[in-house]
Amino acid sequence: MRFAALVESRGETIPLDVASALIAQCAAPDLRPDAVLAQLDALAETCPGYTLDALLPHLFGRGRFGPDREDYYDPRNSLIDRVLERRRGIPITLAVVGLEVGRRIGVPMAGVGMPGHFLLQDKVDRTVFIDPFDGGRLLREAECRHLFHQVTGGGSPWSSELLAPVGNLSIVTRMLNNLRVVYSRRHDLGGLRWVMALRAALPAPYGDEPGEFARTMAPLN
Repeated sequence: MRFAALVESRGETIPLDVASALIAQCAAPDLRPDAVLAQLDALAETCPGYTLDALLPHLFGRGRFGPDREDYYDPRNSLIDRVLERRRGIPITLAVVGLEVGRRIGVPMAGVGMPGHFLLQDKVDRTVFIDPFDGGRLLREAECRHLFHQVTGGGSPWSSELLAPVGNLSIVTRMLNNLRVVYSRRHDLGGLRWVMALRAALPAPYGDEPGEFARTMAPLN
């Protein structure tokens, strides 16, 4: 399995674009991962500038990449090839598009694994966060805290540590967790089978923990 070989050889430095494309290939075996990378290249090449201010409207402005609010649990929202095709997704897959296009043009961002809603962080000004699910809206910590309480129902305690950047392997793990939720909700055993196979390829502590499967009905993020 190419995904397993990639994880084994690269570990924490796993390339996010390649890993995302290999995940998508499991859902669509005829997909060529290089085609996904070429689409990300094209988005980078057509960006009108090499700054965050140019990148955000290029990707998340009106008529571009945005949220699928009508069918949030559609599996296409969690697969990078379909997100690129439909220009719709959930927070983490939209963030992956932002991270990978930004990396290609030299706009440094980090993924932020805030529970309930994945965000981006500007690596130049680390007090600036970005919500790709809301048109690339810029946020400060107070607004992130407000969003956190919105998506978690207000019952979970807030900590600034929830805005700590996460690495590519954590992002890949979260994408697989979301797909596990999708296929569990749909009782899609075929989808669950390949997702669990990819999960099994992840090193500790990213692999399954006892009892984790019982939490697969948590919201996507």
